[in-house]
Amino acid sequence: MTSIKKFQVTFDCAEPERLARFWCEVLGYVVPPPPEGFATWEDFKDSQPPEQRDSWFACTDPSGEGPRLFFQRVPEGKAAKNRLHLDVRVGTGLVGEERLAALEAECARLVPLGAVRVRLLYDGHDACVVMQDIEGNEFCLD
Repeated sequence: MTSIKKFQVTFDCAEPERLARFWCEVLGYVVPPPPEGFATWEDFKDSQPPEQRDSWFACTDPSGEGPRLFFQRVPEGKAAKNRLHLDVRVGTGLVGEERLAALEAECARLVPLGAVRVRLLYDGHDACVVMQDIEGNEFCLD
């Protein structure tokens, strides 16, 4: 019998902590405690050599159900459409105008956090809002 594997989703980015905190707000995730031996994340950062400071950050689902999100600093910027994206499921079980209203409400919550609305896909029954996070990575409200 094949066992199900735990996994994390890793984002290459410019500002790991900023992007991680954005996704905490989007998903209801939390910042995990600092590494063992450190009282705060600031203490941990201060212990790192300058070139390693702020090179990564993570956030987790407080229920333990969802995957860990890991953000790592890379030198190059985003150059093209991402090949993988997150679908944030806010309209599950809803159809038509009720689904559209739930997606629009979530979109309105995320825009002040720095998300950008790209386009609405709506056929009168099913809907999806394509968005971008604060570093331009696409995701969908579904």
